[in-house]
Amino acid sequence: MGSRNLLLLVIVLAVGPAVPAQSHSDSLGRTPSPEEVRAWDITISNEGKGLPAGRGTADEGEKIYGVKCAACHGASGRGGLAPPVVIDKDPHTTALRPRRVMVTRAPFSSVLWDYINRAMPMLTGPGTLKPDEVYSLTAFLLYKNDVINENDVIDAQTLPKVKMPNRGGYVPPVINGWKPLMPYTVAPKSTAEKK
Repeated sequence: MGSRNLLLLVIVLAVGPAVPAQSHSDSLGRTPSPEEVRAWDITISNEGKGLPAGRGTADEGEKIYGVKCAACHGASGRGGLAPPVVIDKDPHTTALRPRRVMVTRAPFSSVLWDYINRAMPMLTGPGTLKPDEVYSLTAFLLYKNDVINENDVIDAQTLPKVKMPNRGGYVPPVINGWKPLMPYTVAPKSTAEKK
């Protein structure tokens, strides 16, 4: 060890004990109230369990979309800086202009509702939409993508019943025999993988 490194080690060891350790303080943080825990528990299952009370229609959603979504996603649901939310109905669409959007890719309607609820409007306040606004926007997007009729009312009972276009294409994950509600364990590597 060179003399320079030895000197640095001596200085660190000499100064180290002089630095006060962080003290534990019981005044940091607090236990959340039951109301706060309920407000943070926004998990929505694929079957719609956990959806809040509220309702919406495509007509109501169109008005909300114009005010809170069109600036990013485009007035027609396409052409904005954010990803499109309405399929391109042009029959000449190519691979460079995909026709599929989240509405047509999500296997469960509750996935769409949950995403809008948690993440939109992304630039002006994610998670700030009221349940009625989320139901209305969900209804509007489902209608614009030919999934529901214009006058259908979407709420906690009707939303899970919506037949999504990609429902048949959804394959639940199966990882080494793991199924939902089973504890996850990592399977040992096969002898072929070890080599």
